[in-house]
Amino acid sequence: MSMTRLISPLVPTLLPTDTGSKAMELMEENKLTELPVVVDEMFVALVKEDDLIDMDDPETALQDTGLLLTYKPAIPASAHPYEALRLMTQMELDVLPIVTFEQKYIGAITGATMLKYIADGSSIEVAGGIIVLEMEARNYSLYEIARICENEDVTIMNSQVYTTPEGTMEVTIKTNRTALEAVVSSLERHDYRIKEVFGDQKNMEDVMGKYNLLMNYLNM
Repeated sequence: MSMTRLISPLVPTLLPTDTGSKAMELMEENKLTELPVVVDEMFVALVKEDDLIDMDDPETALQDTGLLLTYKPAIPASAHPYEALRLMTQMELDVLPIVTFEQKYIGAITGATMLKYIADGSSIEVAGGIIVLEMEARNYSLYEIARICENEDVTIMNSQVYTTPEGTMEVTIKTNRTALEAVVSSLERHDYRIKEVFGDQKNMEDVMGKYNLLMNYLNM
């Protein structure tokens, strides 16, 4: 996906001659914590709310404060949205300017637009179930998990991988079906640990009940 498709129309720009109080007012109106400063379509800097709060005189023009000298996070239009997500997370940004190679300002993406991008890519709005698996990193194979699911006529719509502080992996798969009894049983037969299941509640209560009975029997 092109970065330009994620541009939010709700991010106003500032001029170097704008005052700190005007910048704060625009941030409050648009519920943002950063705003880009642009001159003649060129990106100059990103102004943060915290820095504005620390100003001695909020009526001072931004160009007279030193706020336009060093803080200039931006991402090229040719970058992948995942890189934008990494930068925004790493730098704790609510706004990330998109620029050309020559630093021409194209627009900006926000935390809200990135959240929608993630939601759309996660098939959240598609009906289906969710299975969370827990495993050692060396045992992770999305191909193998997908093969097991496909054998039970279940399609993986999306998958997410999270590494726990203990070093194990939690693999969350979004499926196209809510009736997951058969695929859960199949995954267990292949020695996958099922941590959580979200699907047809009645079916899953039966599955987990049978599973717990089996575990109790094996531990006797």
